[in-house]
Amino acid sequence: MAKEILQKSESLYEEFFRKPGANPYSTHYCPGCGHGVVHKLIAEAMDDFGIRERTIFVNPVGCSVFGYYYFNCGNVQVAHGRAPAVATGIKRALPHSVVISYQGDGDLAAIGANNILQAANRGEHITVIFVNNAIYGMTGSQMAPTTLIGQKTTTTPWGRTAENEGYPMRMSELLATLEAPVYIERVAITDAKHVMQARKAIRKALQNQIDGRGFSFVEVLSACPTGWKMDPIDAKNWVAEVMTDYFKLNILKDKNGALKKVEIPTDSKPKPKKEEPTKEEILALLGENKESAQVFEKPDVDENYQNPRIKIAGFGGQGILLLGQLLAESAMLTDYHTTWLPSYGPEMRGGTANCHVIISDKRIGSPLVAESDMLIAMNLPSLDKFEDDVRSNGVIFVNRSLIDREVKRQDVEAVYVPATELADELGETKVANMVMVGAYLGYTGLLSMDSVLSAAQTVIKRKEFMELNEKALRRGMEFVKKEYAKRSQNMEELVS
Repeated sequence: MAKEILQKSESLYEEFFRKPGANPYSTHYCPGCGHGVVHKLIAEAMDDFGIRERTIFVNPVGCSVFGYYYFNCGNVQVAHGRAPAVATGIKRALPHSVVISYQGDGDLAAIGANNILQAANRGEHITVIFVNNAIYGMTGSQMAPTTLIGQKTTTTPWGRTAENEGYPMRMSELLATLEAPVYIERVAITDAKHVMQARKAIRKALQNQIDGRGFSFVEVLSACPTGWKMDPIDAKNWVAEVMTDYFKLNILKDKNGALKKVEIPTDSKPKPKKEEPTKEEILALLGENKESAQVFEKPDVDENYQNPRIKIAGFGGQGILLLGQLLAESAMLTDYHTTWLPSYGPEMRGGTANCHVIISDKRIGSPLVAESDMLIAMNLPSLDKFEDDVRSNGVIFVNRSLIDREVKRQDVEAVYVPATELADELGETKVANMVMVGAYLGYTGLLSMDSVLSAAQTVIKRKEFMELNEKALRRGMEFVKKEYAKRSQNMEELVS
């Protein structure tokens, strides 16, 4: 006898291991929130269409950001409002993929209004799921562009007025005036009948993309009981009785029948349009030639120091970003793949600054360093903040001059360098960053002194300091080679 087995969609993780909290089998959404229902409808469609392996879910700031916890497919998290722009880039780079831009009303209709308008106007081959709950649900229950007249929020405590805040924006109607979109529908998830209509709309929007038809947009009216300060039942009724009176449920555009389908490859991997450029072609673009461009030989490196992901952090004014630039430029001259990603607060000098540097034998997918192989901490707050992010058996370089504690971790290598004191001995505190670069070279052996000096000609603008910088580099290298050779010898004597 046949039995129907009810189970979670394969396109949702069986166990939500990315979600913090004690229960890995339930979502974090508030009772009565519609996101979980919409997630289920999307996941079931992905399963039934067999597209999970080539689906990329793009979600920005807001409650939509948590799709990363739940969907078992490709995922890219983006800045507030920028999901349509990023989805455009992904779809153009990977035309075989199925790209879903999943956004809330505060995100899509406010800071992201121009992004969604331009993507729709270009007719990008993406599917946009727009969850409209008429409020900024995640960040404090402020008024959103879709907040209704008279609706109370934390920023409209007496209710929204047309005179002061303007009218609520009907995004589906706005986009429907454009020529390029092929399908736009507004649905709600208030009861079983409307959930089934939402299911149908989401499946149609995804099928349009699979068939290469163009831009599809599904607006889903959904409750936010917490933001509205209602219980789940009242919130659901408010969607059905109040929201739908202003945001009419309807198919606003459906031009599939008259559209010529665009054939999109469905291979598991995209076909490259062109072979990767050769070194000679890259040098030609840079105005160099093979003879004049100096490429340094890669030194033999201990396995633990190969392909490092490095975080460098300290005070603004310590030359933190320059330190990272110098390592990245030197790595490039040594024929490595490399990236440099700076990050700093508004107070450039005296504030905090850090940068991420990746040096690799292989192509680099992202410049962001989450778990680092190496940390260069030039002050105590940097060590406090980033020590736990270093992988086991990683290396932490400590500016002993400004950091008065030991590294707490027992599963990492700690290299203590009095960088500021060594710089003072040379007559200039500012070259402490160069001392630390030299210490890095001497300890890891990943890059040669010649490659760093060559890179310095490009990175360091004030040439009158080149001689001093070279002295600082060599001083740092000499220190670790002498000090840590001595420590190794002492350890051997203790063991024997």
